[in-house]
Amino acid sequence: MVTSAPRTLVVRLDSAGDVLLAGPAVRAVAAGSSYTAVLCGPQGAPAAALLPGVDRILVHEAAWVGLEPPRTSREECDLLLDALAADRFDRALVLVSYHQSPLPAALLLALAGIPEVAADCVDYPGALLALRHRRRPGRHEAEAALDLARDFGFPLPPGDDGALRILEPPDTVGLTGPDPYVVVHPGAAVPARAWSPERAAGAVAALHRAGHRVVVTGAAAERPLTARVAGRHALDLGGGTRDLGELAGVLAGARAVVTGNTGPAHLACAVGTPVACLFAPVVPSERWRPYGVPHVLLGDQHAACAGTRSRVCPVAGHPCLDSVRDEDVLAAVSTLLVGAAGGPVSGEGGAS
Repeated sequence: MVTSAPRTLVVRLDSAGDVLLAGPAVRAVAAGSSYTAVLCGPQGAPAAALLPGVDRILVHEAAWVGLEPPRTSREECDLLLDALAADRFDRALVLVSYHQSPLPAALLLALAGIPEVAADCVDYPGALLALRHRRRPGRHEAEAALDLARDFGFPLPPGDDGALRILEPPDTVGLTGPDPYVVVHPGAAVPARAWSPERAAGAVAALHRAGHRVVVTGAAAERPLTARVAGRHALDLGGGTRDLGELAGVLAGARAVVTGNTGPAHLACAVGTPVACLFAPVVPSERWRPYGVPHVLLGDQHAACAGTRSRVCPVAGHPCLDSVRDEDVLAAVSTLLVGAAGGPVSGEGGAS
């Protein structure tokens, strides 16, 4: 039994976006712990570095998560177990999405000697979990993580609204220029969740014609995409941000962000920027939609691909997103800009 503030580990082994969604739960844990570490995968580590309340980041590329998980080895597991044991954790939370099992991670934590572990778990956990938590139906990923933290003894501290949040991002006016702008982020790690380049380029041109200054963002590997989408109508920052923190600065300076269901959508939420989200229904929007900021969902949420968790669109022509018209995007951005001045906005539009 831990009588003083515990040393606590939060496990979230998925993408940067998933780690950002875990941020409110991490703050709750940090408020009730003497030391808080996050165990994440290499894709999530840059996001973990931005979360308030984190004392240490441990990185492990797990064999049971990710788009192309590696094979594991005894040597790699031994290195992880040694690192976990050295930090002498009293408690751990294993955060997983609703369709994932926490038990592989829970087994490693048990081997590392962590006495109390909690997780949402459908499967029988044996002795691996001190708290076998049951996720409430339909909960957003951020809310589900907060529920688990609270029921394991880590409520949010007074005054914390539970929104996504990161450390103060850098000033990026040197990249974007001083005039107001709207960000369009056309890429996604999962192709099914991205607009086609042609549709993204058309929307950028339409935003330009409507009087918006547009900034197109993307990773260095996405430079051909961002150049195509920006064309002559937008500032192309593909590969122009050095890290996730600098991208956060660009998103923080935007009036609104147009993007798919991908990490930058959650990063925009974490800096308080409204989001027009091109949400492919391959995963349910109730669990991964933009959280805690004004937002509009674009895309047919009842398309044939709904609920398939497909990484590549299984329907010819990508109709769930490519059916979204330029006027739908313009209306969503207009709604968000009005809402930013007048109060919260959320809703669906465009082939929904």
